[in-house]
Amino acid sequence: MKGRENKPHIGIFGRRNNGKSSLINAITGQETAIVDATAGTTTDPVRKSIEIFGIGPVVLIDTAGIDDVGQMGQKRIQKTLETLKTIDFAILVTVDHQLGTPEKTLLERFAEYEIPYLIVNNKCDVPGSATPVEGMVDVSAKTGAGISRMLDLIVQKMPASAYISHSLLGGIVGNGDTVVLVTPIDNEAPEGRLILPQVQLIRDVLDNDAVAIVLKEDKVADWLQRNPAPKLVVTDSQMFKRVAQDVPEPIPLTGFSVVLAHHKGAFEQYLEGTPHLNQLQDGDKVLMLESCTHLTSCEDIGRGKLPRWIREHTGKELHFDFVSGLDAIPDIGQYALIIQCGGCMVTRRQLLNRLKPAIDRGIPVTNYGMAIAYLNGILERAVKPFQNSEL
Repeated sequence: MKGRENKPHIGIFGRRNNGKSSLINAITGQETAIVDATAGTTTDPVRKSIEIFGIGPVVLIDTAGIDDVGQMGQKRIQKTLETLKTIDFAILVTVDHQLGTPEKTLLERFAEYEIPYLIVNNKCDVPGSATPVEGMVDVSAKTGAGISRMLDLIVQKMPASAYISHSLLGGIVGNGDTVVLVTPIDNEAPEGRLILPQVQLIRDVLDNDAVAIVLKEDKVADWLQRNPAPKLVVTDSQMFKRVAQDVPEPIPLTGFSVVLAHHKGAFEQYLEGTPHLNQLQDGDKVLMLESCTHLTSCEDIGRGKLPRWIREHTGKELHFDFVSGLDAIPDIGQYALIIQCGGCMVTRRQLLNRLKPAIDRGIPVTNYGMAIAYLNGILERAVKPFQNSEL
């Protein structure tokens, strides 16, 4: 069983004035990016969601020129290079089939991050263009020539894993199985709707032809007494302790964040890193990574509850730092542990690239759900459903 992943991101790179912004406008058919003859018009990356037939919804990212100059230019180049951590495919825009030092630098970075790419020669309608180079596709953002061919090649070159993923619960639940989803409605719940992981799980249960039962935490025990045992119970992680007491041991139990950890995170690294919660010492710094930006309160799971529970569990004086979105992490080596959110708002590549610097340096990593399960003494039970999974 397969389902849609988060939208794949396609980055458009190249020198200033090579027509990157014109190209994104030609693809979208809209004035998405500002176009001007002045070099360096694009400063911060510009994002636009579109649909590409054969792939589905994607996000196009127009970046600043890789050959920018001056102090601000260097900052814009750094922003462009940071974008490489967030994309699933790259378009390298050249003019007159030019492959100089800036282009070679980008190609090296594509290889470093294992990013599939396509080299596009723009302004092919300009008189005097050089001989075509094998592997390039000639286009004209001004006239639209070659755009369809370019899109066809993107569909061919982009790996399906960038936009089609395995089911969240595939191989664990199937036709006719009942899955109980425990969804607390507290002051952190969005008004009038469910949070994204809960919606994703409901859809995934239906995609697997199973039955989704959605309950608040205070209804679980009563429902279990009156109904046959479900195939699986998935709870909001902050309710692990209570729900584990209400769900008898033979019934498999896990959490929404644990499901996401297995689906798109560094699951094996999480398993290895989570027990380091017990090794934290006074003065250690812990980094909390949130993949989206949202308003917070003292009851926020990542900024309030989880740090408080960790301090109570360890009895140590710990310092917590918080980083939202996909911003760069300065001096990552200062942290004794990194705890990532479920990552429901980002792609798998974005999440893995986010954690890569820490993993490469041997810094333990875990995620919200697995950390909470460990603090409540039920990590082994929470990950057990995935140990025999065929995913």
